[in-house]
Amino acid sequence: MQKLKVSLIITTYNWPEALFLVLKSVKNQFILPDEIIVADDGSSKETANVIKEFSNKFKLKIIHSWQEDKGFRAAMSRNKAIAKAKNEYIIMIDGDMILHPNFIKDHVCFARHNSYVQGMRAKLSEKKSNDIMKTKDIYFENFDKGLKSKRYSISNKFLSFIFSGTCYFHKLNMLQTCNMAFYRNDALKINGFNEDFTGWGREDSEFGARMLHAQIIRRDLRYAAVAYHIHHEGNSRKMLNKNHAIYLNTLQKKLIRCKNGIDKYLN
Repeated sequence: MQKLKVSLIITTYNWPEALFLVLKSVKNQFILPDEIIVADDGSSKETANVIKEFSNKFKLKIIHSWQEDKGFRAAMSRNKAIAKAKNEYIIMIDGDMILHPNFIKDHVCFARHNSYVQGMRAKLSEKKSNDIMKTKDIYFENFDKGLKSKRYSISNKFLSFIFSGTCYFHKLNMLQTCNMAFYRNDALKINGFNEDFTGWGREDSEFGARMLHAQIIRRDLRYAAVAYHIHHEGNSRKMLNKNHAIYLNTLQKKLIRCKNGIDKYLN
């Protein structure tokens, strides 16, 4: 069987310390991605320095997809990164997600056509997060007292086989691109993320809704592809009402393609 070619997209904004730990966890993967794309929503030069350090020192192929800082524009940043991706399968994480060594391997094994994958995140406590930012130690025990969601930190093949699979009731409000995977062609089919979304909120759910309308099913990956979420303060919710209205419009009209999407970045 031909090896599935993977592009790992890491979204980030002005938190180079966290990105350092994430890239360190990527370096430790049992199966490395074929390319890494950092989808940067306007970070300063410190982030570029971290990327350069890992590119040079560990020979990781990293593309820095940077855009000017004009507020929270995650949808645009992700679209630009997907457009740059050279490989058929996209795994997308946030720049505050430390990966279990089996993370890429688990996603590759779970990949199926005509579906996208929602993985889980094990949240780290504020104290644990502060500690690892100082020590740079990214090894975690399953039931580490610094984990706020311990069951999501378990990596177990048997449990994953039992509890992973097709999600028959679409939990769109629980969709998170902090740990998501899909075939690039499926994202292009729905024209990627909707750039009408600015500010935090609902862009992930709206992406999933259009996937659903395009008959691309959601599959949940449990007890595998474990990722540890570094604690931080939440984003501003001031655009949530506007964004929610865009999301509801997509649901009501059963839209598949957004107008303001990825196509403008494609050759």
